[in-house]
Amino acid sequence: QVQLVESGGGLVQAGGSLRLSCAASGRTFSSYGVGWFRQAPGKEREFVAASSSLGRTYYVDSVKGRFTISRDNAKNTVYLQMNSLKPEDTAVYYCALQGSGSFVSPINYAFWGQGTQVTVSS
Repeated sequence: QVQLVESGGGLVQAGGSLRLSCAASGRTFSSYGVGWFRQAPGKEREFVAASSSLGRTYYVDSVKGRFTISRDNAKNTVYLQMNSLKPEDTAVYYCALQGSGSFVSPINYAFWGQGTQVTVSS
């Protein structure tokens, strides 16, 4: 059984920063791609960023240059550094362990965390 636990969310003013963490247990983390998604009220879950097992990174256009995904395989942890936050970044952020296929589609992720709330005030 794989468990993913996110942390680091909170309330921040526009222009501020947060770092999200996602700790994985129950499976060899280094062999998998890992992604971050977010879901705002009334909206579909949206791809934010992903890191392949080899460390290649992918971002949705709206966060490029502001967010950075990184991973520490020794700690089974993936991070999402979020800078220059905007009110439109407000959402519940989820990390997920990829199964196969495109990094962008949530259906390709086999395991999910419970989410952490990020709220950006204007």
